Order: sequence, then structure tokens, then C-alpha cells
Amino acid sequence: MFWKWKKGEQLYYEDIFRKLQDKNIRYLVIGGVAVNLYSIQRATGDMDLMLAMDKENVLKFAEAMNELGLKPKVPVRAEDLADPENVKQWKKEKNMIVFSFIHPDNPYILIDIMTTNPLDFEEAYKKRIVKSAWGIDISVVSKEDLIKLKEIAGRAQDMSDIEALKKFGD
Repeated sequence: MFWKWKKGEQLYYEDIFRKLQDKNIRYLVIGGVAVNLYSIQRATGDMDLMLAMDKENVLKFAEAMNELGLKPKVPVRAEDLADPENVKQWKKEKNMIVFSFIHPDNPYILIDIMTTNPLDFEEAYKKRIVKSAWGIDISVVSKEDLIKLKEIAGRAQDMSDIEALKKFGD
């Protein structure tokens, strides 16, 4: 399982996915966790998500992160992610590609949100795969779109993931 550092308890992926479901947040799991959800085991240290970047959805997500004890890695409020002008400024001044949430007591608890979705979110969301675990529906980017995202990133690990997804991903 995964993480939680809330008063001695363990925060698991389950807690995060349940919170996202309970708040009706529109998201897609991408990155290494998505690769794992396609039945390919590989280590990953964070959870990468694409969000519907409309203000209401981002504010619900920020509230969920606050409730889970996760804080922005940069010194801003989580709610600041809902302002497109802030995001635009962060990209321009800081070259920010992802907005990270981290647990203050455990730096291994990390969720990265794409500040600009490399794929059209609405189209990708229509093609998503819903995986079920712990009685929770988990929105995962389609295998086709995950491969596209991996091609865009282009790192050695991404190329390895593409090969595994094409051969073994269910």
C-alpha cells in the first residue's frame, strides 16, 4: 500500500482516491501509478494527476488536499492553483510544469498536478478507464493516452514504460 502520516496512521492511495471520489473531483491518474494500474509493476515515488482545471474542480481538489494534510511544496495556498493567472505567472517565472502537494511530516508523500495538460483533458477524460479498488472508482488515463504522455515526456523510464505497456498492459 502507500502512505499517510496523520497522527501515526498510514496514508494509503485508498485515502486519496476515496477523497477524490467523495468530492466528485474530475481527475486522471497518469505517470508511474497509471502504469502500475495497467498491471505493470514498477517503482514510483509520487502520484501524477491531470485535473480538469476549471475553478470549481481545482478548489474542490485543494480542499481535499488540505483535508488530507497535504500542502503545496511552494509557499502559496493550495487554492491559488485555481487562479489561471497564478498558474500562468508560475509557468513564466518559475518554469513550473507541475504543482506539487507534499505532506509536511513525510516528504515521500507527493502528488504532482500538471499545470498545463499536455492532452485535451475533456477528450482524455471521455476515453478514461475506470479501475475499481477498495470499492472506489479510480479514473485512469487510457492506455493510448498514457503512451502519448510518455512519448511527450521522452525520458528513458518513459520509453521503458511504453514498451511494457504495449507488450503487457491490460
